[in-house]
Amino acid sequence: MKRTLLHLPLVLSLFVLFLQPLSAQWKKSEVLISGPVLGYAEMREAIIWIQGQREGFVYMTYSDGNKTQRSNEVYIKKENAHTAKLIADGLEAGTRYEYTLYFDEKPIEIPYETSFTTQSHWMFRSDPPNFTMAAGSCSYINESRSDRPGNTYGGGYEIFNSIHAKSPDAMLWLGDNVYLRPSDYTSKSGYIERYTHDRALPELQELMASCNNFAIWDDHDFGPNDAGGAFIHRETALEVFELFWPNPRLGFFGNKGAVSAFQYNDVHFFLLDNRYYRMEKTKGGTNQILGKEQIEWLIQMLVYSKAPFKIVAVGGQVLNSAAVYETHAVYAEERQYLLDRLSEENLKNVIFLTGDRHHSEISKMTLPSGNDVFDFTISPLTSGPNKNVTEENKYRVEGSLIQERNFATLSFEGKRTKRKLTVTYFNKNGEVILTYDIDSK
Repeated sequence: MKRTLLHLPLVLSLFVLFLQPLSAQWKKSEVLISGPVLGYAEMREAIIWIQGQREGFVYMTYSDGNKTQRSNEVYIKKENAHTAKLIADGLEAGTRYEYTLYFDEKPIEIPYETSFTTQSHWMFRSDPPNFTMAAGSCSYINESRSDRPGNTYGGGYEIFNSIHAKSPDAMLWLGDNVYLRPSDYTSKSGYIERYTHDRALPELQELMASCNNFAIWDDHDFGPNDAGGAFIHRETALEVFELFWPNPRLGFFGNKGAVSAFQYNDVHFFLLDNRYYRMEKTKGGTNQILGKEQIEWLIQMLVYSKAPFKIVAVGGQVLNSAAVYETHAVYAEERQYLLDRLSEENLKNVIFLTGDRHHSEISKMTLPSGNDVFDFTISPLTSGPNKNVTEENKYRVEGSLIQERNFATLSFEGKRTKRKLTVTYFNKNGEVILTYDIDSK
């Protein structure tokens, strides 16, 4: 009779494993590069994003204190940058859930609170909840092996701690959320390496776990500086953007693009793509940033919306009258078409949120319809600020120019039929620079 002898080290390993307490767990630093990141949290569903260090199975359990449920299970692997989007479904509206992440069946110890709260079912029941959304653009994270020689361009990472200290309900990232270097935007692995490096910044971790996160992109998370739709790697750019951001569904009218929309309490947010369909004017060609089809999608959404404020996020400035760099004024025909459509449809309470410029300012324009439209530019977070802005923007609100690292919060409050938006700009230390109020009409 054949006998099989167990190797002594294997026997000892199994014995040690048997003696381990059932509560044995991983520390975050042992299995995760970054995350958890909270994406949307709707009434019935929420999404959590993570990036692991190696292959393995991940899932989460979540509980409202009475009932514990389990998410989908994802096998993270190199092909998806070891990322996973975990879906919590079967949720109740207006309920707080605590969650625990698992890697290969062992819980992961996260050194800060891991919870989310679903949106409340206020409609036809009460006034909409008050809430605050933080926003900012242009986040450059230094890396000596990839950066240009000389002085560092990024800095002031404490700004993310300052944002977290404001306890926003959500954060809207307004493009240039990473800065692809020439070594990055020629390959998928290069894109992944840049996103991985920047997302792992320690100062980002607790902020991105504590509130809902939504994002658009601009040229530096798309490809080379000022890149447009002809860029050969635009499909790769979109694929990696979707890997790293737990946005709501992307696309419009069946078209690809980093385009999305969502409702947060009573406010509608529209996330536009100013890169995928961008074309430079050539002989017989088309000069466009968004493209007519995307603009018409936006107009359709705005006409349908009954929200007291309609927030449109796009990477570059829309209202600035100076035709410089990549302002929409450089693409004058398309810009006029967009503004004409807003006026023709008598759309009220439309507010653009923009980034890109490395300075902040507020622009206000009165359309032929008599309605005011605003453009709040919020830039930069950690990139180098432009401290020498000389262009003349005839729509700039007097005293609103900011030439230092900054972020803003948008606070929505008031009765259902009389809502107020307060936009507050802060410096990197969280000190107030400027406050501006708008009443819904």
